[in-house]
Amino acid sequence: MQQTFRLIIDCPDQIGLVASVSQFLADHGASITEASHHTDLQTGRFFMRHEIHANSLSTSYEEFKTAFTPIAEQFDMRWKVSDSSTKPKVALLASLESHCLVDLLHRWHTGELNCDIPCIIANHPQMKQFADWYKVPFHWVDFKAMGKEAAFAQIETLLEEYAIDLTVLARFMQILPNTLCSKLAGKVINIHHSFLPSFAGAKPYQQAYNRGVKLIGATCHYVTADLDEGPIIEQSVKRISHSDSATDMVRKGKDCEVTALAHGVRYHLEDRVIIHENKTVVFA
Repeated sequence: MQQTFRLIIDCPDQIGLVASVSQFLADHGASITEASHHTDLQTGRFFMRHEIHANSLSTSYEEFKTAFTPIAEQFDMRWKVSDSSTKPKVALLASLESHCLVDLLHRWHTGELNCDIPCIIANHPQMKQFADWYKVPFHWVDFKAMGKEAAFAQIETLLEEYAIDLTVLARFMQILPNTLCSKLAGKVINIHHSFLPSFAGAKPYQQAYNRGVKLIGATCHYVTADLDEGPIIEQSVKRISHSDSATDMVRKGKDCEVTALAHGVRYHLEDRVIIHENKTVVFA
């Protein structure tokens, strides 16, 4: 995989912005492999993602960031430059359902997800078999024996010890405490087995079955203190019929879950997601 730098910008929309960034990149010999722009007309904000061949630049990564800082300050940017050769560290959290966990591990193992997975954390010991197969360190946190407060304190310690950049709740059926949500804002991704905002909370497939819906889905979103209301990254749907039982819906819904979660995680890892208020701009 060829090394690239990703320049991500979120700032007030204004005249001369694109021209200044383009001139800066040209002055530094940047070869742009991908360019994405979006203006939110309602809020007047501008979003940009440029992917640049690293070896085309006349400066180093650190020099590039230093040189770009005056432009960022001039246009009041929230911005970052990331290096594709630096793999984010991702922790996977799971409960009893294994389909999302195993799907992510497979995509990581085959190189589809450009990250490191230094640990798997679960509140059920049965998940160790999957960690062992992929040779990933496993940690069982016994919520029943420890209680939720101590259990989450242990999880928080593990995330710090492994220097985790992104935490993925791969059908981890525990609600994160508000303090942890705030501490890891924008760095925790969840998969909810429903097409949010419909059927939030527990047993969404049963809720959908009782309502007689014709489409079911799954939602990949960032975790916030407001349960199942964080910024949505990706959604997937599947058509069903009156002949489908609640069990059928669970089976079909799992396809939506693995797809939405895998896409959402990949978009995040590739710096394609910019959080704006309670929504996202996703340069897919």
